[in-house]
Amino acid sequence: IMKLWKLTALGAIAMLGVVGCSNDHIIRTEDGQMIQSNEKPEIDEDTGMIEYEDEQGYDNQVKQSDVKEIIER
Repeated sequence: IMKLWKLTALGAIAMLGVVGCSNDHIIRTEDGQMIQSNEKPEIDEDTGMIEYEDEQGYDNQVKQSDVKEIIER
């Protein structure tokens, strides 16, 4: 019974770790758009644009000059 309890506790902690790592972010643009990103947006070194993954899982980019702020939810 003790081993089962330890495995259950370990599994719960692992699940919380996975859930805690996936933070949504909101990208607010200068023209007022609110874009939801499934993960933290990053700067693409090749293009200089901000790259993010949208709700459908597609990779997108937006110009840095068009972004007013990025908010973690």
